[in-house]
Order: sequence, then C-alpha cells, then structure tokens
Amino acid sequence: MQPDSSERRPTAPPDCEAPAQRDAEADARFAAAVERAKLDAMKELAYGASHEINNPLANIAARAQTLLKREADADKRKMLEAIHRQAMRAHEMISDLMLFARPPKLQPSVFDIGEMLSGLVGELEGRAAEASVTIALAVDGQPLVNADRVQAEVAVKAVLENSLDAMGAGGQIAVSAYAEPPGMVAVTIRDNGPGIPAEVREHLFDPFFSGREAGRGLGFGLSKCWRIVTDHGGRVEALADSAPGACFKITLPAGAV
Repeated sequence: MQPDSSERRPTAPPDCEAPAQRDAEADARFAAAVERAKLDAMKELAYGASHEINNPLANIAARAQTLLKREADADKRKMLEAIHRQAMRAHEMISDLMLFARPPKLQPSVFDIGEMLSGLVGELEGRAAEASVTIALAVDGQPLVNADRVQAEVAVKAVLENSLDAMGAGGQIAVSAYAEPPGMVAVTIRDNGPGIPAEVREHLFDPFFSGREAGRGLGFGLSKCWRIVTDHGGRVEALADSAPGACFKITLPAGAV
C-alpha cells in the first residue's frame, strides 16, 4: 500500500530565530522595568529631600529679607541681598526637582499653541536682547493642542531657556509650530549655539545630569520638560541633523478643530 502523501511532505525547519527574538524582547522589557523602578525610586528620594531642604531655605530667605529692611549700611545690604538671591535661586531649583518628582495633576484644555508661544517669546525678549540674541517665531496656521496650558508653558520655556543659556552674543533661536499627523502638534526650537556633543546627547533628559562643561546648561530644565511632555502622551527629542547648533522637537496631542 502506498503511504499517504501527507506523510511525505517535508517538515518545516525549526524556527531558530524565535527563541533569540523572544529573549531579546524579554531583555528589553526587563531593562525598561529596571529603568522605571530606578526612576520611581529617584523621584521618591527627590520629593522627600526637596521637602526637607525647602523649609530651611524659606527660613533663610525670610530672615535675610527682614534684616535687609532694617539695614542701612550699603556693604551689609549687598551681602544680605546676595544671601536672599542665592536662597531664592536654590528654592527655584528645588521647585524644579519637585515638579519632576511629582508634577501636579494635568488639567487639559484646548488652546492655540501659537498664541502661547507668542507670549513666551515676548516674555523672554528682554533677556534675549541683553545677550544680543534674536528669537523668531513662525506658526503654520492655527494649531490647537489639548494639554495643560500652564505645564505646557513650563515645558516649552525650559527648552527656550536652555537655548538662551547656550547662546553667545549674536545668537539666533527659531521657534516654529505646525500640525503633525496623525493627531499631534509639533513645536521645534532651533538654535545656532555650540550644539550637543554625542556623549551629552544620550543623557539630555536625565535628571541630575549637567552638560554645562560641554557648553550647554541642562540642569533640571530638560528633565522637567521630558516629564511634562511624556505625561501628556507626547514626545520631546533632540533632532540629529547637519545644521549647526541644536534642534529640539516637542509633540503634544492636537485639540479638536
């Protein structure tokens, strides 16, 4: 009797790549989980430390201000003003750290991001003029975003200030906004500063990382921006291109027309 033809069919070779692919995917998931756990632990530490440091800072600032009102000696007034100024500077850094650790609950609304950007540019024009830096704004149409306006302003302002910190005299910053299908709005901030070295690029949005020695002041600004934008379901990235300087791109959910 002839064997059934189905018995003579060649057997498919075993899938040799599937286990390796599964292992790679598992490794990637594990690495992401570890990174998330590290970030969560860092956020809790940052939040607790911020609370502990903020109270004595507020006390120092208040005492310096009180003494300043009573002091007539010019030299002592200068010292008290310096104490108050540095205490307030430290307070601002602590506020950034707390915002990164536990940002306030989002209160999204639909608004014209071009109008928001115009206000931010106007707010920074005085500082830019002091450094002989020009800021140009170009908005394509009337792009609407669905986001927490206060937090969106904080995020974009952090990148703008980062560019201003990187500029030399006569620098230029170009800000643009446009719709980016499907369902997003993009904001790009390009400067002609010193650019971003490769060894700095991979750490751009890491908290506690500073690239000031590379010519670009980072601090908590970009980490704060990253936290706000990702909480909205958007992205922030430093685009790699051949143009001089740096270009950051923020995408946020578009609002209904």
